[in-house]
Amino acid sequence: MRRTQSTSDHAEAVSRRLATLSAELAAVRGDTPDTHTRIRGAGGPAEEPLRLPSGPPPTPVPVPGRHASRRVTDGFGAALVAVVAVLVAGAVGIAAWSALRDRAEPVPVSAVAADPTSLAVVPPSASAPGSSAPDAAGGAEAGSEVTVDVAGKVRRPGIAVLPSGSRVVDALEAAGGARHGVDLTAINLARPLVDGEQVLVGVEPPAGVAGTLGSPGEAPATGALVNLNTADQAALETLPGVGPVTATAILDWRAEHGGYTSVDELLEVDGIGEATLEDLAPLVTI
Repeated sequence: MRRTQSTSDHAEAVSRRLATLSAELAAVRGDTPDTHTRIRGAGGPAEEPLRLPSGPPPTPVPVPGRHASRRVTDGFGAALVAVVAVLVAGAVGIAAWSALRDRAEPVPVSAVAADPTSLAVVPPSASAPGSSAPDAAGGAEAGSEVTVDVAGKVRRPGIAVLPSGSRVVDALEAAGGARHGVDLTAINLARPLVDGEQVLVGVEPPAGVAGTLGSPGEAPATGALVNLNTADQAALETLPGVGPVTATAILDWRAEHGGYTSVDELLEVDGIGEATLEDLAPLVTI
């Protein structure tokens, strides 16, 4: 009986408390509209969608991974290619400069002679006292060309046809230049050429030739050298180092090939080597 009464009292107390709270809540709320979230009916107006502020699109942030690593590697590769291209261009420039520097050096105009006795001999260029300078070039001005015989220690001895007014240096260049070790200091390379003269380079004139060279206005004697294409057995045997056997071989080679076109072709004759050719070259012509 006591337990039933206690339960009834508790229920009444709870009811009174709920009523008091409801009254207080109603007094506090008054006419304040209900702000609880409610689902709008189908007949109500539709809510406007949320609009984002206008502006430039956000910058995408690369996600680290395989593709991001590949992009970094590609940039490094382009820089490496540029560096390699610069190095290759520099190497090509250095190679070109070296090639230009190491090109074949020209024939020296004035070289120190290895043998003091090897002197160049040319017809005298100084005119006699009292003569005028224009007379020295009188023969060269006669025509449009001058024909000279370049002999001695040159690379291609023989006849050279040059324009009128050419100098000794032009005749030397036409003959391929002087051989190595020839002293050119005794030659007046600036002297005008005379038509029909002979220019001897690096050798002493044969006996009897020095007195027949004449003045610059005259043509020098032409019988001093042995012509390989016209000489007979006896004339060839007068050359140093040429005996009857070698002279016969020179004549046989001439008959077989129709004549000599260069003094250097003597190397093809049996019994004539480099040393013999060095001795014969200043004394023969074609």
